[in-house]
Amino acid sequence: MFAKGDMAVYPAHGVGVITSIETQRVAGVDQTFYVLQILENRMTILIPTQSSKHAGLRSIVSKQEVDKVLSILEDRDMEIGPQTWNRRYRDYMDKIKTGSICDLAEVLRDLFLLSVDKDLSYGERKMLDTARSLLVKELSLAQQVDEEKMSQRIDRIFP
Repeated sequence: MFAKGDMAVYPAHGVGVITSIETQRVAGVDQTFYVLQILENRMTILIPTQSSKHAGLRSIVSKQEVDKVLSILEDRDMEIGPQTWNRRYRDYMDKIKTGSICDLAEVLRDLFLLSVDKDLSYGERKMLDTARSLLVKELSLAQQVDEEKMSQRIDRIFP
């Protein structure tokens, strides 16, 4: 359960703040929604409280989990298969939609490593930027540091 004022992460959209909890009548049934305002772009999303966990709404990671995420970014003992760009794109999008910060870190790492060997498609470049932005925002909030500082820390991982 979240309360008004809590920070939460919504898959593929990033970190937001619960601005209110509202009840609305939908198809003749009263339903309760979290009203989440995304910090990055001020988008407002209504998420049914009953299915919020299934939708991937979660709390910001702890300071301890940040180290795990950074170790995923630093891991170079993985292999990217010989998939076509559109298949990779679908697989990475599925990972982003899980809402898992570890999956998001894997997407960023894999796309960066792939970009070293070959040119990324437009969609992959955009996805790399999105994954990086989502990670920087959440990790900076978890560590209670400036986004620029977290951005520089990630940049040092990917020379």
